Amino acid sequence: IPSGFLHEVLVGPYGLISMGLTYALAIILPVVGTFFLAFGVLEDSGYLPRLAILSDRLLRLMGLNGKAILPMVLGLGCDTMATMTTRILNSPRERLIATLLLALGIPCSAQLGVILGIAAAYSPAVLFTVFGVVASQLVLVGHLAARVIPGERSDFIFELPPLRVPILRNILLKTWLRLRWFLGEVVPLFLLATSALFLLDQLRLGARTGIEWIEHGLRPLVVGWLSLPAESARVFIMGFLRRDYGAAGLFDLARQGALTTTQIVVALVTITLFIPCLANFLVIVKEQGWRRALAIVGFILPFAFAIGGILGRLLKALGAFS
Repeated sequence: IPSGFLHEVLVGPYGLISMGLTYALAIILPVVGTFFLAFGVLEDSGYLPRLAILSDRLLRLMGLNGKAILPMVLGLGCDTMATMTTRILNSPRERLIATLLLALGIPCSAQLGVILGIAAAYSPAVLFTVFGVVASQLVLVGHLAARVIPGERSDFIFELPPLRVPILRNILLKTWLRLRWFLGEVVPLFLLATSALFLLDQLRLGARTGIEWIEHGLRPLVVGWLSLPAESARVFIMGFLRRDYGAAGLFDLARQGALTTTQIVVALVTITLFIPCLANFLVIVKEQGWRRALAIVGFILPFAFAIGGILGRLLKALGAFS
């Protein structure tokens, strides 16, 4: 494609093909497809209803019931898709709480893979600390949300099917149907999110582009509060497009030796608790409306940075990591 505006739109740094379709089809689709296969095995074997029953007591602390474990498990594949499946929950209150928790701290499969790849280069304590902090914050926020958001928890009535050997044909059919749904519902949102970033990159306000102004505004918070290198600011901007892309940026910084172990832990916790990616945000708007979507982002953004800064100071005071 010759250089010019069309070149930038399609294959530039924020191009519809070079970023939007590449992320959706080359990076996310294989990971999500693998997850759908594994999820299909669990579903066809009859284990998922048992998982719902086992998790019911924990989820009751967060104003939910065992049925909510299904969107949570799906969130480990793709939060955007999982937000849509909160429709299976019985009350608007439960759908709102589940959406909040998915946006807050359920890492998608691609982000989870990047986090595991980063943590593998360090001691197991790094991984346990990251997931321990994230899990505890999910329970805490869910418990507080259950107290603040009005409404009653619905009854949990679930049919328990017998365990059986999964049938390959059923698994492949369900996987294909879910992948077709993913392509039809989620890929357009990836393209819309990429278009938004492209416009920000093209918008010049003085000497900087829109993205550079956002990065400039984040630097005092990233450097002063989180004690991370200035280069980390761009990671959080990209994390709004895709959380796993932000985590991949941290991986590059870690590989370059720009981050200490404490900074790795702080950055991973913050990026995991960070605001939902743009595609997920658009789905939240579709499911919950603009007011609730903006309220969720307005809560998560300061909360993630607050937890990251407090954790960094606590780890430094304890001398837990170098």
